[in-house]
Amino acid sequence: MAALAPVATLVGTGVSLYATSRQASTQSAQAKAQRQQAEAEALQRAEQIAVQSSTDARERQATLDRTVASTRARLAASGVSPDQGSAAAITAGMAEDAAAAQADSNAGFQARLAAGRRSLLNTDGSLTTWLRAGQSFGGTVRSLLD
Repeated sequence: MAALAPVATLVGTGVSLYATSRQASTQSAQAKAQRQQAEAEALQRAEQIAVQSSTDARERQATLDRTVASTRARLAASGVSPDQGSAAAITAGMAEDAAAAQADSNAGFQARLAAGRRSLLNTDGSLTTWLRAGQSFGGTVRSLLD
Protein backbone atom coordinates (compact mmCIF):
# COMPACT_ATOMS: atom_id res chain seq x y z
CA MET A 1 0.00 0.00 0.00
CA ALA A 2 2.88 2.36 0.75
CA ALA A 3 4.17 1.83 -2.80
CA LEU A 4 0.91 3.14 -4.24
CA ALA A 5 1.22 6.55 -2.58
CA PRO A 6 4.00 7.83 -4.90
CA VAL A 7 2.15 6.48 -7.95
CA ALA A 8 -1.06 8.17 -6.82
CA THR A 9 0.87 11.40 -6.26
CA LEU A 10 2.33 11.20 -9.77
CA VAL A 11 -1.09 10.51 -11.29
CA GLY A 12 -2.54 13.43 -9.34
CA THR A 13 0.27 15.67 -10.56
CA GLY A 14 -0.31 14.57 -14.16
CA VAL A 15 -4.01 15.32 -13.90
CA SER A 16 -3.21 18.67 -12.30
CA LEU A 17 -0.79 19.55 -15.09
CA TYR A 18 -3.35 18.54 -17.73
CA ALA A 19 -6.02 20.67 -16.05
CA THR A 20 -3.57 23.56 -15.82
CA SER A 21 -2.72 23.16 -19.50
CA ARG A 22 -6.41 23.22 -20.47
CA GLN A 23 -7.02 26.24 -18.26
CA ALA A 24 -4.05 28.05 -19.80
CA SER A 25 -5.27 27.38 -23.34
CA THR A 26 -8.76 28.57 -22.43
CA GLN A 27 -7.36 31.74 -20.85
CA SER A 28 -5.15 32.29 -23.88
CA ALA A 29 -8.13 32.00 -26.22
CA GLN A 30 -10.17 34.39 -24.08
CA ALA A 31 -7.29 36.85 -23.89
CA LYS A 32 -6.87 36.71 -27.67
CA ALA A 33 -10.58 37.39 -28.21
CA GLN A 34 -10.50 40.29 -25.74
CA ARG A 35 -7.37 41.70 -27.38
CA GLN A 36 -9.00 41.53 -30.84
CA GLN A 37 -12.12 43.23 -29.54
CA ALA A 38 -10.06 45.94 -27.85
CA GLU A 39 -8.06 46.51 -31.04
CA ALA A 40 -11.27 46.80 -33.06
CA GLU A 41 -12.68 49.30 -30.54
CA ALA A 42 -9.44 51.29 -30.58
CA LEU A 43 -9.48 51.39 -34.37
CA GLN A 44 -13.08 52.56 -34.37
CA ARG A 45 -12.27 55.24 -31.76
CA ALA A 46 -9.31 56.41 -33.84
CA GLU A 47 -11.50 56.66 -36.94
CA GLN A 48 -14.12 58.66 -35.02
CA ILE A 49 -11.46 61.00 -33.68
CA ALA A 50 -9.97 61.46 -37.17
CA VAL A 51 -13.38 62.25 -38.67
CA GLN A 52 -14.11 64.74 -35.87
CA SER A 53 -10.70 66.36 -36.32
CA SER A 54 -11.13 66.77 -40.07
CA THR A 55 -14.65 68.17 -39.58
CA ASP A 56 -13.31 70.68 -37.05
CA ALA A 57 -10.53 71.68 -39.44
CA ARG A 58 -13.00 72.24 -42.29
CA GLU A 59 -15.29 74.31 -40.05
CA ARG A 60 -12.34 76.37 -38.80
CA GLN A 61 -11.16 77.00 -42.39
CA ALA A 62 -14.66 78.02 -43.49
CA THR A 63 -14.95 80.43 -40.55
CA LEU A 64 -11.55 81.91 -41.37
CA ASP A 65 -12.50 82.35 -45.02
CA ARG A 66 -15.76 84.08 -44.09
CA THR A 67 -14.06 86.33 -41.55
CA VAL A 68 -11.26 87.34 -43.92
CA ALA A 69 -13.76 88.01 -46.73
CA SER A 70 -15.94 90.08 -44.41
CA THR A 71 -12.95 92.05 -43.11
CA ARG A 72 -11.65 92.67 -46.62
CA ALA A 73 -15.11 93.84 -47.74
CA ARG A 74 -15.45 96.24 -44.80
CA LEU A 75 -11.95 97.62 -45.41
CA ALA A 76 -12.63 98.04 -49.13
CA ALA A 77 -15.96 99.72 -48.37
CA SER A 78 -14.19 102.22 -46.14
CA GLY A 79 -11.76 103.06 -48.92
CA VAL A 80 -8.74 101.14 -47.60
CA SER A 81 -6.97 98.71 -49.92
CA PRO A 82 -7.33 95.29 -48.22
CA ASP A 83 -4.06 94.05 -49.74
CA GLN A 84 -1.78 96.76 -48.34
CA GLY A 85 -0.60 98.15 -45.00
CA SER A 86 -2.49 97.50 -41.83
CA ALA A 87 -5.35 95.82 -43.66
CA ALA A 88 -2.95 93.17 -44.98
CA ALA A 89 -1.53 92.79 -41.48
CA ILE A 90 -5.02 92.18 -40.10
CA THR A 91 -5.80 89.44 -42.60
CA ALA A 92 -2.34 87.89 -42.16
CA GLY A 93 -2.86 87.90 -38.39
CA MET A 94 -6.16 86.10 -38.80
CA ALA A 95 -4.45 83.44 -40.92
CA GLU A 96 -1.68 83.04 -38.31
CA ASP A 97 -4.24 82.69 -35.51
CA ALA A 98 -6.08 80.05 -37.52
CA ALA A 99 -2.81 78.16 -38.16
CA ALA A 100 -2.00 78.22 -34.43
CA ALA A 101 -5.49 76.94 -33.60
CA GLN A 102 -5.04 74.15 -36.17
CA ALA A 103 -1.69 73.20 -34.63
CA ASP A 104 -3.31 73.03 -31.17
CA SER A 105 -6.11 70.93 -32.59
CA ASN A 106 -3.61 68.57 -34.22
CA ALA A 107 -1.74 68.20 -30.92
CA GLY A 108 -5.00 67.39 -29.15
CA PHE A 109 -5.86 64.89 -31.88
CA GLN A 110 -2.52 63.12 -31.43
CA ALA A 111 -2.96 63.09 -27.65
CA ARG A 112 -6.42 61.54 -27.95
CA LEU A 113 -5.09 58.88 -30.31
CA ALA A 114 -2.20 58.11 -27.96
CA ALA A 115 -4.54 57.85 -24.98
CA GLY A 116 -6.54 55.17 -26.76
CA ARG A 117 -3.57 52.83 -27.06
CA ARG A 118 -3.52 49.70 -24.99
CA SER A 119 -0.34 48.89 -23.16
CA LEU A 120 1.96 46.23 -24.51
CA LEU A 121 2.38 45.06 -20.92
CA ASN A 122 -1.19 43.83 -20.47
CA THR A 123 -1.06 40.30 -19.20
CA ASP A 124 -3.29 37.47 -20.25
CA GLY A 125 -2.64 35.37 -17.16
CA SER A 126 -1.10 32.41 -18.98
CA LEU A 127 2.34 32.84 -17.41
CA THR A 128 0.82 32.96 -13.94
CA THR A 129 -1.01 29.71 -14.62
CA TRP A 130 2.18 27.96 -15.67
CA LEU A 131 4.07 29.31 -12.66
CA ARG A 132 1.40 27.94 -10.35
CA ALA A 133 1.57 24.59 -12.13
CA GLY A 134 5.33 24.56 -11.67
CA GLN A 135 4.93 25.28 -7.97
CA SER A 136 2.46 22.45 -7.54
CA PHE A 137 4.72 20.11 -9.51
CA GLY A 138 7.68 21.18 -7.38
CA GLY A 139 5.68 20.51 -4.24
CA THR A 140 4.79 17.07 -5.54
CA VAL A 141 8.40 16.21 -6.35
CA ARG A 142 9.47 17.46 -2.94
CA SER A 143 6.86 15.29 -1.22
CA LEU A 144 8.07 12.27 -3.22
CA LEU A 145 11.67 12.90 -2.19
CA ASP A 146 10.78 13.21 1.50
